[in-house]
Amino acid sequence: MIVIENRGLDKMKRTLKEIVAIVGGEIVGNGDTVVTGVCGIKEAKEGDLTFVANSRYLSLMNQTRASAIITSKDVKEAPKPIIRTENPSIAFAKMVSLMAPNEAKKPKGIHPTAVIGEKVKIGRNVAIQAYAVIEDNVEIKDNTILCAGVYVGHHTKIGKDCMVYPYVIIRERVSIGNRVTIHGGTVIGSDGFGFSTVKGVHHRIPQIGSVIIEDDVEIGANVTIDRARFDKTLIKQGTKIDNLVQIAHNVEVGEHSIIVAQSGISGSTTMGKNVTLAGQAGIIGHVSIGDNVIIAARAGVTKSIPPNACVSGFPAKPHSIAKRINACVQNLPDLYKRIKALEEEVERLKSNKAK
Repeated sequence: MIVIENRGLDKMKRTLKEIVAIVGGEIVGNGDTVVTGVCGIKEAKEGDLTFVANSRYLSLMNQTRASAIITSKDVKEAPKPIIRTENPSIAFAKMVSLMAPNEAKKPKGIHPTAVIGEKVKIGRNVAIQAYAVIEDNVEIKDNTILCAGVYVGHHTKIGKDCMVYPYVIIRERVSIGNRVTIHGGTVIGSDGFGFSTVKGVHHRIPQIGSVIIEDDVEIGANVTIDRARFDKTLIKQGTKIDNLVQIAHNVEVGEHSIIVAQSGISGSTTMGKNVTLAGQAGIIGHVSIGDNVIIAARAGVTKSIPPNACVSGFPAKPHSIAKRINACVQNLPDLYKRIKALEEEVERLKSNKAK
């Protein structure tokens, strides 16, 4: 839900003509319509700009009190003035940033309670908040922010323009690219889950590899990304990871992939680019997931998947087959009744024959 109070109206006032000049698209209706705020379509009031990105919510255009709506190109008309765009979500996001900028102040400087080790290289305009711990031989590049309570281990490198939120742990020999965002409570570089059982006793296998996070990655809260046993665990550029995700040792995640909350990827799995792993999905270790694969929510992947496939269910199978199987499962109560009736009919016929 997006609800933003209309503060500083002169600063926020925009006509639809001015908005189109910023986000592109075309106006249907009065281009001189003035908006003074931005809001979700259900909560919007007169004077607000809102948007519809999903066709399921088109009916809300007849109910909203908003003064104007950003829509997709598919919408031809509406009861309010509209701006038809290629991507309503992106267009609306631009207007949110413009009309309701984040008022939180960015931290500056190094807090006196931060603990900085030896031979630490700190770039320009780096901010390190209270009680952060930076171990020896760490490198932090320009404009990066480390919030309160962050821990950075020995020989770790963090790139430019990164945002690391409170209580993140980045362990030793980890490499973080540029423009990476890491949300609170995440642990990067924890030991991979490696044990060898001898005579009923579990012996730890040392995990001496690293983790590499490339540019423009965003990592949600309470995510764990384990270090590799020998080489590296790799998250490639542009990937977005939701909260509460587990990525095991030696996993490789391809460019611009999406990994949704409570998903788990077992060790030494390789994922291609543009893969979508939906909520609570799980992947067994040592398999390969091709480019552009979609793995539906709660799917259990037990073998490799070729590129451009969509799978669901457990064990995961092509979505079209999984839907048919699910339809059959839903019919089991009726099938049980029919079989029961047939059994009773057979018994009745046997009884009549015996007479």
